[in-house]
Amino acid sequence: MLRLPRPPIAGRWTALLAAAATTASILTGLQPAQAAQAAPSVAAALPTGWSTVVNNGSAKCLDARAAATVNGTAVQQYGCNNSTAQQWSFTPTSDGYVRINNRNDAQQVVDVSDVSTADNAAVHLWTYGGGGNQQWRAVDEGGGAYHFVNRNSGKCLDVPAAATADSVQLVQYTCNGTAAQRFQVAPVSTAPGDVDLGPNVVVFDPSMPSSTIQSRLNSVFQQQETNQFGSQRYAVMFKPGTYSNDVNVGFYTQVLGLGQSPDSVTINGAVHVEADWFPPQNATQNFWRGAENLSVNPTGGTDRWAVSQASGYRRMHVRGNLELSDGGWSSGGFMADSKIDGQVRSGTQQQWLTRNSQLGSWTGSNWNMVFVGSQGVPGNTFPNPPYTTVNQTPTVREKPFLYVDGAGAYKVFVPSLRSDSSATTWAGGNAAGSSLGIDQFFVVKPGATAAQINAALAEGKNLLVTPGVYHLNQTLRVTRPDTVVLGLGLATFIPDNGVTAMTVADVDGVKVAGVLFDAGTTNSQTLMEVGPAGSAADHAADPTSLHDVYFRVGGAAVGKATTSLVVNSDDVIGDHMWIWRGDHGTGIGWNTNTADTGLVVNGDDVTMYGLFVEHYQKHQTVWNGNGGRTYFYQNEMPYDPPNQAAWMNGSTQGYAAYKVANSVTSHQAYGLGSYCFFNVNQSVTAEHAFEVPDNPNVRFRNMVTVSLGGTGTIRHVINDRGGPSNSSTNVASLVSHP
Repeated sequence: MLRLPRPPIAGRWTALLAAAATTASILTGLQPAQAAQAAPSVAAALPTGWSTVVNNGSAKCLDARAAATVNGTAVQQYGCNNSTAQQWSFTPTSDGYVRINNRNDAQQVVDVSDVSTADNAAVHLWTYGGGGNQQWRAVDEGGGAYHFVNRNSGKCLDVPAAATADSVQLVQYTCNGTAAQRFQVAPVSTAPGDVDLGPNVVVFDPSMPSSTIQSRLNSVFQQQETNQFGSQRYAVMFKPGTYSNDVNVGFYTQVLGLGQSPDSVTINGAVHVEADWFPPQNATQNFWRGAENLSVNPTGGTDRWAVSQASGYRRMHVRGNLELSDGGWSSGGFMADSKIDGQVRSGTQQQWLTRNSQLGSWTGSNWNMVFVGSQGVPGNTFPNPPYTTVNQTPTVREKPFLYVDGAGAYKVFVPSLRSDSSATTWAGGNAAGSSLGIDQFFVVKPGATAAQINAALAEGKNLLVTPGVYHLNQTLRVTRPDTVVLGLGLATFIPDNGVTAMTVADVDGVKVAGVLFDAGTTNSQTLMEVGPAGSAADHAADPTSLHDVYFRVGGAAVGKATTSLVVNSDDVIGDHMWIWRGDHGTGIGWNTNTADTGLVVNGDDVTMYGLFVEHYQKHQTVWNGNGGRTYFYQNEMPYDPPNQAAWMNGSTQGYAAYKVANSVTSHQAYGLGSYCFFNVNQSVTAEHAFEVPDNPNVRFRNMVTVSLGGTGTIRHVINDRGGPSNSSTNVASLVSHP
């Protein structure tokens, strides 16, 4: 966390393959291009009740003009308003076709005028008479999206010229796979079922008045805007549909859509983070929040996500621009599996990781901007400007997420492992992966005990941990392969009496996501262990993965932990972690919130994306395993050594921020930054930020060290090379080692 004065502001379409053996009779008479678009037989997947139909290009609703019910009423696009003129049902006819009925008069259906087969023929309402021009084939594009092929013409329902204005009448046009022909279909009202998600989960339905939704959003934000170390936790969920709201995201608040695709939920307005609470718009303490699985049409064309650590931005689709600062400094963020149609503007953001995303463009840099497996991003130009670009992500699994299916049932989607990937998982429709029914989960609610949670794990249950703070008097033990532990709303585990909060056995495919481990007042040797000491099993085909898993020692209260996270298993994937010994808040001091090391990696072939480790009193990160890889590393050394004698590694001044053990023979790291701000004693010095063995297969690329405001010294960047960063030269860069 950096606290500095304000500086100068420095759709892709995936074709669907024809299943010729089962669809040949249906496709008779269609041109090859039309047949390829229309091939899959999926009408049965459509919702069975009333639904909204939202164009992906404009984010506007299919609408009966002026709510009329007479023959010839224009079928148009219009801003979504929850009226019955924008509600449609799908009645099967034959051979996989449906008629599309309007709720104001169920006999009125979507019809191509004059039984035309021409491009740009108008679409209107007409009393159903069984004609082919009144029947449509819904071709599933995944994630709740479809294109609609007319039975008579073989042409697609289309927004002419990809218009985004209200009152544009729809037409038919040769199928071309553009967003103008792609529509999100979402049930108007989805029953929540009988799942109790606890008192701190807020679920919105598009049938609710916008004013009611806004009032609830405002009350959550007003409580959480400045609530940096409070115990309140919230998950704010939007069922599939379209909303007109301003979603301002405060501390310990996760905002998420409940569709299978980000485009299943559209917010016309904003999903944003500001820094108004910490003048002058300083976002360096905007921690512990998140936005996932939503599409946003930002008011004015630009949304803002001015954050620092532990504020994941995942599976988001912004139909406009995105700002990453609010004028003052912001200090570290993470974006994954997201699409920004316009420009990402980093402004005063100091360091950022963009992974597996698609951007219109990017502008801005300060110290450490890293892009992995992403499109529309700058090339590798470190250090001028300091862009580190890796074209493909070697191996990754996206974070599991909660959604509701077409019948209203809650499920958890677990994305598949990907290798050598770029861009999002959902650009071509549904991501690869599998769904788990909510009946396979123990829903952990406030008041649950460690014994109850362990009993559920022993029975083979997964965990859905609802927002709350959970004290643990025994270690949570995850022993079954492929167990999912999914936290909502920054669900927090606090170990009591010095226990380890969670252990994971040396098994395949465990997924732990969305949880905060907060050290207790009695010292824990570790807060989390992945695999016991000596683990050696090969998990390359199905690795354990950690997503948005955060650790904290001090800040909310006195906390103590010798090591926060120990990874003993091989092949583990870390996907955005902030491992933090507190530098402000309650229970802060050199002899108070004591913590040696943030992360120790003993397993082989471990990969980390977006690794933030800060303020520990010895080495911040120690890597003992072979074949390790890190993509983006952000570190601050401890602020508070009282003097040099208190911070010595034998005869060496200070401890390295990232130490690779001398026994390691292979390691890769890309885009690393380490900063010092010795505000208790400015004469304190660190000999080097990165300490590694001299081996040609231990390779570090694009490193930066910074003395924040010239407060303290980092003498060398890596081993005895590079630097210094001090009061004379604040920033030092090094492109490669060796």
